Amino acid sequence: MNILHRFSIRRINNNCKAYNITVIFILIILLILSITLSIGIGYSKISFSSIVSFLLSNGDSSSKEYQIINYVRIPRTLTATFVGCALSVSGLILQSILNNPLASPSIVGVNSGAGLFAILIVAFFPSYLGFISIASFIGALIATFLVYFIAKRTRASKTSIVLSGVAVSSFLNAIIDTILIIKPDSAMSRTYFLIGGFSGVTVADLRLPVLFIVISVVIALGFGYDMNILSLGDETAKSLGLNVVRYRFLLIVVASLLAGSAISIAGLIGFVGLIVPHIGRFIVGYNNRILIPVCALLGSIFTLFCDLLARTLFAPFEIPVGIVMSFLGGPFFIYLLSKQKRGFIDA
Repeated sequence: MNILHRFSIRRINNNCKAYNITVIFILIILLILSITLSIGIGYSKISFSSIVSFLLSNGDSSSKEYQIINYVRIPRTLTATFVGCALSVSGLILQSILNNPLASPSIVGVNSGAGLFAILIVAFFPSYLGFISIASFIGALIATFLVYFIAKRTRASKTSIVLSGVAVSSFLNAIIDTILIIKPDSAMSRTYFLIGGFSGVTVADLRLPVLFIVISVVIALGFGYDMNILSLGDETAKSLGLNVVRYRFLLIVVASLLAGSAISIAGLIGFVGLIVPHIGRFIVGYNNRILIPVCALLGSIFTLFCDLLARTLFAPFEIPVGIVMSFLGGPFFIYLLSKQKRGFIDA
């Protein structure tokens, strides 16, 4: 009987591993397809053969297609891919370490903190634009700790964390609006930044943020097991020997670096970090060691899909991608709140 029991457990584990590998493989294929569509679809139609010729460096560098692919589509596609990855993994980390399914960079004030510091650099220190990513990270970190401190002082329930985030976001957004009114001629478009979008980004703009995002995702993968323990609650984590304060601090730093890097190049993109982790859990469960790569891939696919909608829904006119995400994310957030009211999400 004992041998049969062990064999059954091993078989279940093998089936789970095979399923997870299959899911990741399918998501990689979908990401490649999404990237191809993102490069090929837009106001100017570009054939698949032209894309292949460009990738193989066989295209005519003076052609219109080459110019569009090289200077518009490729930077925009890369931006959407890495921003979606960063915000999704950041949201997953925040939901796990705060033990709150409603947490995300846009909900708990991370986006607003990063945005404020980015605006400060653009408006008052334009000669230091190269430090926008670092400034956004610092702003995201300060906002996250501020929200967590306020929530701790008010019982630190799941609801108080969300309410603290809303309050901090409102305050920081008011400061952002004030700066943009005082400095209307700053290098950053007010509408573009507050709503979020991927147009106008160059490959040079991506270098430092992408480096931060890749490093942060790799670090998050290394903390997957610790995130699993933290998601069980502070008391359980402490009983299992985990230094809760230290690991929560480190993971908040990683989440802030991810969100800050994304916001520094795309503006205040919302709801990606809220929606994607829930979709990931529905597909592969609650093991963060699997969820992190799944959310990274799902986030990129979701963001590329929203960007395609933003470009094609009202073509030849383009709407900011942040509007599309708000249309999708708003109802989803209401759905989560209704689950909480019915008792499915404990407060």
